[in-house]
Amino acid sequence: MVDSIHDSSPYGLDSALKPKVLLMGLRRCGKSSILNVVFHKMSPNETLFLESTTRVGKGDVVSFVDFQIWDFPAHSDMFDLPFDIDEVFRNTAAIVFVVDAQNDYYEALKRVQATVAKANRVNENIHYEVFIHKVDGLSDDHKIEMQRDIHQRLTEEFFEGGLDHIRLSFYLTTIYDHSIFEAFSKVIQKLIKQLPTLENLLNILCPNSGIDKAFLFDISSKIYIATDSSPVDMQSYELCSDMIDVMLDVSSIYNRPNVETPKEHVEANEAHATIKLSSGMVLYLREVNRDLALVCLIREENFEKQGLIDFNFNVFRSAVNDVFEVRRKGLLAVAAAKGNGQVPGLDAAGQSASGAVQVPVGGAGRAKIR
Repeated sequence: MVDSIHDSSPYGLDSALKPKVLLMGLRRCGKSSILNVVFHKMSPNETLFLESTTRVGKGDVVSFVDFQIWDFPAHSDMFDLPFDIDEVFRNTAAIVFVVDAQNDYYEALKRVQATVAKANRVNENIHYEVFIHKVDGLSDDHKIEMQRDIHQRLTEEFFEGGLDHIRLSFYLTTIYDHSIFEAFSKVIQKLIKQLPTLENLLNILCPNSGIDKAFLFDISSKIYIATDSSPVDMQSYELCSDMIDVMLDVSSIYNRPNVETPKEHVEANEAHATIKLSSGMVLYLREVNRDLALVCLIREENFEKQGLIDFNFNVFRSAVNDVFEVRRKGLLAVAAAKGNGQVPGLDAAGQSASGAVQVPVGGAGRAKIR
């Protein structure tokens, strides 16, 4: 794995203070392929030539959620590492276990149980995620049966080890479709204290604008950090996710062909795109800021009121940027406090322990969504 996904944080937050997402699994389970496809834009076919991870790799992901990914090699022994693993666990927000669905997973599940037992003694707030990976080519019945078997085995192992209070989340993933992006989206959403606020803003925006479905995407990774309360349909998610690629590809040709960073392809106030589908739906993209873009599915007859949609979007963008600004100031305060050896009210996700930021929509001195 490349040592750095992005070189530095725009908030000046030291790597030691960033929430960590640890990626673990046995040899050739697909950890490095996942990281390269999701965060490095590598084609899934190119991952066939990746070498196995031989050392702990660290990568900084700088976006709306500023975090660090650690890729652990399969042979690593937690008791024989060149650093204090307990100290790593103290600042870990989530551990992702990648289980190869195409091989015997008994040893992998034993590794999951041992790791959870050690991590839980150090930090009880860690989220544990299991990616049942490489499910492409398996029948739906086989996938369901495999997930049920893995869930049952781990439940029994945890009960015997006194870990029955631990809750695991399971995802069926492959790098050959959007399932890996959706799974990582669910993981990252758990790191966002402001998620209820963002979801509430989307729930206000959609019915007042005639929007059927809306996703708030991180542009660089295509991970969606929030969506409205209506059920997520995989086909709708794939369409909205692919529109991010269309916007970046077209803007790189016609707008700023010499830029290297996707976030700089377009100015926040100008980035928008519309695609009319043969199904009578419209895909509508608007960039919120340098990190985030809103992608919506709208019925063609509702899109005739584009002026209303754009007005409501501007109100929505202002509210989201308020959330972003409050979080930015909090991270800057953490970066300043670390110089005094104090990090007040910070949890493992790098957020204020006081809870979610409440950003009003409407009220005195503020435009309301119509």
